[in-house]
Amino acid sequence: MSTRAQGVVVAGHGVASGRASASPFAAGTIALQAPHFAARGLDLAPFVMATVNLDIAPLTLVLRAPRWTFVDVEWTDVHGPETFSFVECTLARGDEEVTGLVYRPHPETKPMHHQPSTVIELLLPRLAGLAPGDRLDLRVAEGQAELLRS
Repeated sequence: MSTRAQGVVVAGHGVASGRASASPFAAGTIALQAPHFAARGLDLAPFVMATVNLDIAPLTLVLRAPRWTFVDVEWTDVHGPETFSFVECTLARGDEEVTGLVYRPHPETKPMHHQPSTVIELLLPRLAGLAPGDRLDLRVAEGQAELLRS
């Protein structure tokens, strides 16, 4: 069982941050979802209201006992409720280390904007200069998830 991986930052859909021009969620999905998560006990205030997409190929993240799972979150009228899980994690870039969360909308309840199986979405504090192509070392909380070969 592995809880560590190195990954490469990749561009996402721009929907979580609200940058995607064709998205029905101009404010960004994370900003719209955050009050619903806060009402259930998870405060996203320490994090940027966007996701960092990390490709950990050839590995995939498998949920075991996430720190938080919220079922049937009704955060929009564009589609039905979704289920979300969050796994505590640590990211390192050189000698800089931050704590964050793996943000995992459950694919069976997520109607659009799916990610490849090797790409995980992260909620992190601001990392100055972070850009696609950057390499990050990921460590997920033991017992909450594991990283397996896909």
